[in-house]
Amino acid sequence: MKKITILSLDGGGIRGIISCIILRYIEEQLRKQDSTDAKLADYFDLIAGSSTGGLIASILLYPDGIGRPKYSIQKGLELYAEKGEHIFQTSFWEQLVNPFGLFNEKISQQALERNLNDFFGKTELKDLVKPCLITSYDIENRRAKLFNSYQAKTNTDNFLVKDICRATSAAPTYFTPVQIKSMYGQVFSLIDGGMYANNPALCAYAEVRKMPFAEIFNTKQKPNYPSVNDMVIISIGTGAEAKPYSFKSLEKAGRLGWISPIIDILLSANTETVDYQLNQMFQSLGQRNQKNYYRINPSLKNASTNMDNVRKENIEALIQAGLFYVDENKESLNQLVQKLIRNKI
Repeated sequence: MKKITILSLDGGGIRGIISCIILRYIEEQLRKQDSTDAKLADYFDLIAGSSTGGLIASILLYPDGIGRPKYSIQKGLELYAEKGEHIFQTSFWEQLVNPFGLFNEKISQQALERNLNDFFGKTELKDLVKPCLITSYDIENRRAKLFNSYQAKTNTDNFLVKDICRATSAAPTYFTPVQIKSMYGQVFSLIDGGMYANNPALCAYAEVRKMPFAEIFNTKQKPNYPSVNDMVIISIGTGAEAKPYSFKSLEKAGRLGWISPIIDILLSANTETVDYQLNQMFQSLGQRNQKNYYRINPSLKNASTNMDNVRKENIEALIQAGLFYVDENKESLNQLVQKLIRNKI
């Protein structure tokens, strides 16, 4: 019986470049060691993503029209490098009338929505080539809203992919909330899933537990309703640095002073907590299965911690941070590649 392979991608805005660099190395090795036409989606049974991770997941799972993934991870990297400045940039006038996003969202959603429409068009969630889990949060019903392409094939919870990407990217203070409509007409008011699952790996684990993979893929090589023993989880972050806050700076900060720190702390804290929980789960297994959980979260090195810093020098610094991690960790990444090859169907 082969393992269920799960890829989980953190949120982090333009810092998603780091995830793309690491995934590019993995994909290159899959092409060298298994198939010259290998694409990452061929090797994962479910891809999960929050915010920028949800966008990358959607790119990887985009269909080519004959049931295979159309794009390699290079496409995602090109989009971030070429379109990132356009999506995240604010004009001088916007900075003047709305300094630091105090009076309105920091970034206009129009460029983001235009780029999502150009790329995904009328593609529906159910069309994605493999199961996915993309996060968002319903602000009216006050609960998590999870987009699962497997569920979209079997019930009414189907949406346009461009709308899902807009919802998972709607980070408060950066982009406005969004209302999207399912293919059956139900309306949801949503914000970024990173508010509760910036690292969606634990959500992915929970979702995978209730999925009949043998039936989904029509094979006896994969288990239905897998346990943690049946999984390989690869969780990729967008940079490990956490900005320190001094006690004095927040002792009497008040509501306005806490706006930026509280978002930053919430995002990093839930990411670290998920890593701790999954680590503990896998440590309870036998010696062999303990090694089937990978948390990859490189140092940012000289790159900015800001999610919207799209200056050319910062984009280059993010690329270099990813390349540095790859160069320092080729042995463990190659072991990971071998596991993906062994568990492919």
